[in-house]
Amino acid sequence: MSRIENQFTVQFWGVRGSIPSPGPNTVRYGGNTPCISMQAGDKRLVFDAGTGLHVLGQSLLRQMPLEAHIFFTHSHWDHMQGFPFFTPGFVKGNDFHIYGAIAPDGSTIEQRLNDQMLHPNFPVPLQIMQANLSFYDIRPGQPIHINDVTVETAPLNHPGEAVGYRVNWRGGAAAYITDTEHFPDRLDDNVLWLARNADILVYDSTYTDEEYYSPKSPKIGWGHSTWQEAVKVAQAANVKTLVIYHHDPAHDDDFLDCVGKQAAAKFPGAIMAREGLVLQIPTSVILSESFPVSKFST
Repeated sequence: MSRIENQFTVQFWGVRGSIPSPGPNTVRYGGNTPCISMQAGDKRLVFDAGTGLHVLGQSLLRQMPLEAHIFFTHSHWDHMQGFPFFTPGFVKGNDFHIYGAIAPDGSTIEQRLNDQMLHPNFPVPLQIMQANLSFYDIRPGQPIHINDVTVETAPLNHPGEAVGYRVNWRGGAAAYITDTEHFPDRLDDNVLWLARNADILVYDSTYTDEEYYSPKSPKIGWGHSTWQEAVKVAQAANVKTLVIYHHDPAHDDDFLDCVGKQAAAKFPGAIMAREGLVLQIPTSVILSESFPVSKFST
């Protein structure tokens, strides 16, 4: 078996929440909205389709024809606005499997991607894409199997609903948990379940506690969490590496430097998400679990 076939990697293409934030003050961490990719052997998985998806797409042009599995946490604009600009989607011979939960209004992920590309919002329809697009409606709480890769899912606490993911492959595990808001009196059982013993936890840390609980402009009910809560989850779930993610568009590079230092002081395995970051997950043939693998809260 070649070294590449046994690699499990996570790469960050967009790490910013809410709106793209380009400019001289966001150069080091990046201004594109959410998109990460995971490579588990020969399987390519993509999570969310913010403007970072365009950057990922450009990097894939020299690898075509290609196949990938694209998972949506939800369809708020910052998580899907890059899809119409995903160049490989317009190239015949490429194959994309697209997953998303049915929204509270009953719409599928296919319908929502289609609607954002209709006039007067976009010049060309979804149907102009020449790649083979296969759509799958997922039910949070049920796993998805892609050969020997298992993608576990759970509902998150977010306005309009969202889905968290955990990728398991050859003894390694990476959890992608955004957008979600912590509870005031307890840790979220669904978040803990997805994060259990993970090698990498990517967690929505949009705010600081001071911003979240600000008397003048609180962020309670906005659907996002804080880096302090991220540390609590990482400690409780026995996570190895915590990745602070979904940076607020108002947080510049210097601000994020400070957050990174504070988070690392509380949890030595904490790092800041930035565009271009690549993390390697060790793999083996044995998967050890010490947390329960059932029970979901909705």
